[in-house]
Amino acid sequence: MPPLLVQFTPFPSLSHPSFWHKLTQLKLDVLKLSDAQVEITGSYGVGRLIKDREAGAWISVNANLAVEEESFANTKIPTGSVAARGTLKNYNTIEEFKAADKTKLFNECADKIWDSIVTNQDTSVLNSFLIITYADLKKYKYYYWFAFPAFVASPAWHITERGWVPAIEAGFNEAQMSSIHEQLSRNQPSLAFFVVLIYPDSAEVVVSPIDAYVPGATVGFIDPSAQPQNPGWPLRNLLAYLRRSYPDSTSSLDILSWRDAEIPREGWKSRIGSLMVGDGGASKAVAAPDARPSAVGWEKNVQGKLGPRVADLAPMMDPTRLANQAVDLNLKLMRWRIVPSLDLDRIAATRCLLLGAGTLGCYVARCLMGWGVRTITLVDSARVSFSNPVRQPLFQFSDCLNGGRPKAECAAERLKEVWPGLNASGHTLSIPMPGHPIPASPSISDQVKRDVEKLENLIEEHDVVYLLMDSRESRWLPTVIARSKGKLVMNAALGFDTFLVMRHGTRQTSDGNPRLGCYYCNDIVAPADSLTDRTLDQMCTVTRPGLASIAASTAVELMMSILQHPKGIHAPAPPPSSSNYTDIKDDVEETSVLGLVPHQLRGYLAQFRNMHIVGAAYDKCTGCSETVVNAYEKEGFPMLLNAFNDLKYLERLTGLDKLFEEGEKALQDVEWIEEEEDNEF
Repeated sequence: MPPLLVQFTPFPSLSHPSFWHKLTQLKLDVLKLSDAQVEITGSYGVGRLIKDREAGAWISVNANLAVEEESFANTKIPTGSVAARGTLKNYNTIEEFKAADKTKLFNECADKIWDSIVTNQDTSVLNSFLIITYADLKKYKYYYWFAFPAFVASPAWHITERGWVPAIEAGFNEAQMSSIHEQLSRNQPSLAFFVVLIYPDSAEVVVSPIDAYVPGATVGFIDPSAQPQNPGWPLRNLLAYLRRSYPDSTSSLDILSWRDAEIPREGWKSRIGSLMVGDGGASKAVAAPDARPSAVGWEKNVQGKLGPRVADLAPMMDPTRLANQAVDLNLKLMRWRIVPSLDLDRIAATRCLLLGAGTLGCYVARCLMGWGVRTITLVDSARVSFSNPVRQPLFQFSDCLNGGRPKAECAAERLKEVWPGLNASGHTLSIPMPGHPIPASPSISDQVKRDVEKLENLIEEHDVVYLLMDSRESRWLPTVIARSKGKLVMNAALGFDTFLVMRHGTRQTSDGNPRLGCYYCNDIVAPADSLTDRTLDQMCTVTRPGLASIAASTAVELMMSILQHPKGIHAPAPPPSSSNYTDIKDDVEETSVLGLVPHQLRGYLAQFRNMHIVGAAYDKCTGCSETVVNAYEKEGFPMLLNAFNDLKYLERLTGLDKLFEEGEKALQDVEWIEEEEDNEF
C-alpha cells in the first residue's frame, strides 16, 4: 500500500465576548479613527476525546484558537494552552472591511513567518494568525475573519501505511509518556513545538525546544486536532521550518502529535506518525525551497464558505450594561473626534443635587444623563399635578391620579427607567425660607430642624447643587449651606420670555481675581415672602414652553465648561464684552476645552439673544457674605431660625439696614428744585 497524503485539520477560531468588549474599549479610547495593526495573543490547547456516557463511543473535539480580553495585554495564557501571536486590523466602516486587500494582508503575515524561518529567529512566529474586523458599536455587531497562514509543501508530505498510531504502541512506555507530560506542563505556554530525545542507556526522555533538533530525534507539537488520522494545522509550518532549516536530515521524520493535557485515566491519546517528503521515491532528493512557498489559511464561515463571520453580542448582553456602554458611546466619540482633552471620568464622577423637580429639574436631569453623570438626586416638596406632564418630561398622566405622586421620587424613578444604571434618588423635603416664620410648636420646630439637617447632609454628599425652585427665598438656605461647604452652585430662574443662568462664586479666589457674586448679591433687602397671597398667574411659572429646556440645558452646559476648566469652580469669568468665543479662545485663563465659562447668562427669547454678565460679590450680601456664612458656621440652626422668623434679622446682620437708613437720610438732605411751569402755550 503506497504512502498516504497527510491531511491537516483546519484551525477553528473562538472569540470570547470579552474580546469584543475589550476591542470596543480600545476602539473608543485608543485607536479612535486609526486602523493601524494591533498585536494580540491567542491560545490553543490539545484536541480532546470525550466519551459519550450513554453510547460509550469516543467523540473527537478539536481545540480552538481562542482570543479573549487578555489577548490585548499579551500576558495571560490559560493553563494547558500555548500562545499564538496574532495581528488585528480593525476598519472604521463596513465598506472598508469588505474592500480590504485581503490577499495583501495575508501575504504580509505569511512573509513574516517565512522570514523568521529563513533567519531561524523565533519559532513562536510559526503559529502567527491574522484577524480583520469591523466593530458596529451601536448595534454591538462585530464582523471578523481569521486567517492562519500555513505553507504548502512541494512535494507534499506523506505518511507511512501504518498511519497515525497511539504513542504508547509506537515505542514509548508509561513512564516516558508521564515524563513528557510533566516536562511540557512545566514549560508551557512556550513549548508549542519541541523535540523528544531518548537516551538508550537509561531510557530517559528529555523534552527540548524545537531549535535543539538533531537528526533522528522525534519531533513533537501541541496538537489541537482530535481526529485519529489528521494532525492539526500548526504541523504545516513546523514541517516547513524543519525542511528549510535542516534540509539534509528531514526528508523523513517521526512526529509526536501530543494530545494529553492531563495524565489520562483510560489510556494516552497522543499519537505518532512517520512522515516523508513526497511518496518515498525520487522526491526525497528534492531540496528545501529558498523562495517562500505559497500559503493557505483563511477560515471558512459557518456555511462552509470562505467569508467573514459575525459576532452579535446584543442578545446575550445584560441590558443594563448595554445601556451604560451606549451612554458613553456618544461622549467618547465626541472626545476622540472633536475634543481629545475632554475629561469624561470627571463628569461621570460628579454628583449632582437638583433642588426642584419641576420643569427646570426635569430638563436638567435629562441633560445631565446625556453627559453621562452617574449620580442625580432630586428634592421637591410637591406632588405631580395635571398641569405638569405636558411641561415636565419625567411625568405621565398616571402620576397625577389619586392626589399625585411625590415629584422627587417619581422623577427619580423615571430617570432609572430611561437609564437603569443611573444612581438616581428622590427626597420629599420642604426647604425652610426667610420671611416664612416657623410656628412656635416644638414638634414643628423639631421637624424643621430635621429638614435642615437632611438638606445639609445632601449638600455635603454632592459636588454640584442646582437651584431650580419657584421662589427667590427658597434658594437662600441652600446658598448659605453650599457656600459654607465649598460646593458649586448652579442657579436657573425663568421669566415669561427671559431666563437667568448663573454660577455662584466661590468663597476663596486665586490669582487675585475678583470674587463672583451669588443670586442675592444685587439685592439691598433680605429675601422675603413672595408666595403668600399670589394670584393664579403668580402661583404657576408662566413662561414660553421652550424656555425651560433652553435654560436647563444652558445651566448644564455651563457646569460642564466649569468642570473642564483647569481651575474648576475657581475659573474666572470672562469680561462681559468677551461674548464672542473666537475673540478669546486662545486665552486659557478664560476658557475651558468646551469654551467660555461665564458668570451669568441672561437670555431673551423674544430677541433670541443671550447676554453675558459679570457680577462682583457684595460684602453685605444676605446669601454669600462672610458675615452670614460665619454666623451660620458658628451658631448653626439657631442662626437659621432667626433668619426664618425675623424679617429684619439678615438686614441687621449684614448691615443692610444701616445702609438703607443712610440712603434715606441722604435723600432727605437733597434740596429738590421744582421747575417753574412754562405758560408760554
